[in-house]
Amino acid sequence: MQLRARSYVEYFPADGAEKAVTSRSGGGEEEMADTTDLKSMILSFRVSELQTLLQHAGKNRSGRKCDLQHRALDLLKSRNASHYQKKIQELYISIQNSNNLTLNPDPIDQMRHKVGHGQQYPQSGVYNTQQMQSRATPIHLGHYAAAAAYQTRGGATMMPTTAPSPRYPVHPDVRLKRLPFYEQICELLKPSTLLPSNTSTRMHETSFTFHLTPQQATKIAMSYNAITKGEYSIQVQLRFALLETSTEQEDCFPPGVVVKVNNKPLTLPNPIPSNKPGVEPKRPPRPTNITYLLKLSPTVGNTVTINWAHDYTRNFVAWIGLVQKLSSTDLLNKLKAKGVRPAEFSRGLIKEKLQEDADCEIATTSLRVSLMCPLGKMRMCVPCRPSTCTHLQCFDASLFIQMNERKPTWNCPVCDKPALFDTIVIDGYFQEVLLSPRLPLDCNEIQLTSDGSWTIISAKKEKNSQVLSPKVEPSSSSAAAVETLSDEAEVLEEQPPKRKAPAAVIVDLTLSDSDDEPPAKKTAHRIQGHRS
Repeated sequence: MQLRARSYVEYFPADGAEKAVTSRSGGGEEEMADTTDLKSMILSFRVSELQTLLQHAGKNRSGRKCDLQHRALDLLKSRNASHYQKKIQELYISIQNSNNLTLNPDPIDQMRHKVGHGQQYPQSGVYNTQQMQSRATPIHLGHYAAAAAYQTRGGATMMPTTAPSPRYPVHPDVRLKRLPFYEQICELLKPSTLLPSNTSTRMHETSFTFHLTPQQATKIAMSYNAITKGEYSIQVQLRFALLETSTEQEDCFPPGVVVKVNNKPLTLPNPIPSNKPGVEPKRPPRPTNITYLLKLSPTVGNTVTINWAHDYTRNFVAWIGLVQKLSSTDLLNKLKAKGVRPAEFSRGLIKEKLQEDADCEIATTSLRVSLMCPLGKMRMCVPCRPSTCTHLQCFDASLFIQMNERKPTWNCPVCDKPALFDTIVIDGYFQEVLLSPRLPLDCNEIQLTSDGSWTIISAKKEKNSQVLSPKVEPSSSSAAAVETLSDEAEVLEEQPPKRKAPAAVIVDLTLSDSDDEPPAKKTAHRIQGHRS
């Protein structure tokens, strides 16, 4: 085994001089010192860090803390000890930063604490290698400590109090879901982690600054349209999402978020109240347009200040980009430009569905499909359906896009499954049916047969309506006659007595008893004659 000597440089603030300490021991002592430091780091781990290390090594994570420590220490004796060393150092640095560098009384942390406060050490020329490595741990932690350490004028290495935690990268590889009505032009700010500045408080604040190029500023200014409520077709968009790199993330606002752009408050979507007690209302997941608050100048930067309540179970990222807003007509043209799915594909799907039940005693010999859009209840013009759905029923592409422009849900109106814009295709089979001269204007339903052809169903309905029409018309007319007679009878019975009552009273007062009888008989004859 080849022996290597390693140099350690330690800075002493006394006398402003830099002392170089070189180990004269060989590789065996160096390896022993590294093992001692790693053991000290492992013994300072909490249960969560021990489980993370054992999971990284593929070992059992269950058991008490002492059992976990024994398993972690056994990793240093394995052949892949050098491979686990990097993970141990990474976990150790994360503990220091998560605790805001509250130093523990172990030898490594005491060394860092003393160096940070400028304590002087004896100026001897040579130190024992094991002693130096146990004290100067930040020196051989490599690039893990470099991100969180800096040097003072005297040469002492200091750890900043607001150093970002290595477990949350500044620019994580978070992929945001593509929005159909916004076409991305470029990124002004990559997905950036909202890092809490102080773990003792829940509310935190962070700021991001970006600049526009002359071309971008000009393009935004030229896209202003005073007719459409003074909107910009080229917009600068702010989006929030969860810090999750496994899949594409939807928009998600942090709790209690407040945004200011150039010290001006930004209007966010109104939160949706929740019926559950103790649950904070959530804002609808959608992007935010910040164009109207920007300084459209390439010489002046734009600052976005974000205040939010830290969620201890989730972390969030912010993204700023330059996008172009599209209308429903633009999306419909893009859908038509993608082309039409061949009719043979749907014809084969029809045959497959009807032949699945061929071996059963009760087999399906035909299928009925409506030509009415389930959204607008009118005949489809551009029949389409998602490629991820298995049903044959289509819906109108124009109505579907317009409804999602108002409220973006992107769910299939037939089966209520996700129907993203990228998965929607125009069905060539039903497009041929709608354009066929065989299809009457009043036909809204067709029947599909096992050979892939189609027939009209409206003819049978017309025959049924013709058979039922002679029976229905007399009943309706008789009912109408009965209603008119009953109404007139009620009017004749109620109105004439009211009108004749005052006349009878007047006659009784002015005429004698002998004159009263003939008019009564006449009125009686009149009533009898009317009834007859």
